[in-house]
Amino acid sequence: MGALVTLDLPDDSPMLGLPWIITFGPLGDTEEWEPVVCGPYERPHALALAESVVADEQLMAVVEPLLPAVSADEIRGEITSARIAAEDESARIEESDLYGDFEDTIDDELEEASAREPHGEPRTPPTEEQLRAGFRRIAARLTDRTESRPEG
Repeated sequence: MGALVTLDLPDDSPMLGLPWIITFGPLGDTEEWEPVVCGPYERPHALALAESVVADEQLMAVVEPLLPAVSADEIRGEITSARIAAEDESARIEESDLYGDFEDTIDDELEEASAREPHGEPRTPPTEEQLRAGFRRIAARLTDRTESRPEG
């Protein structure tokens, strides 16, 4: 069995409505090959597809939202936000006692993940028809989002 990584979001997160992509790659260092990126999908479809693929193979699947940026400035803003978040995380780590509470944090996170992960069979992957319907919904959302923006 492989590994599935995704964001743990609250039920009211606006990110849930975004298109999602799946990046499949090797799970360990024994294999080296270029990751395969698939999508966009609606989040439930992406999770089900990723789950069904990693259930049978030693792969890593990362399911993440696709940010439909419509300008270079919007992309720059996202990059700035990511850099600030990384700096904040780095500062937090430097300030903490890694040898004191790091292992406790990792243990807690593993326990929480284990409690959340479904045990047993992976979800059934969506059919081609369900995926195509999802593609149409994503296209409609992206079109509505970009058409509602003022021309610049």
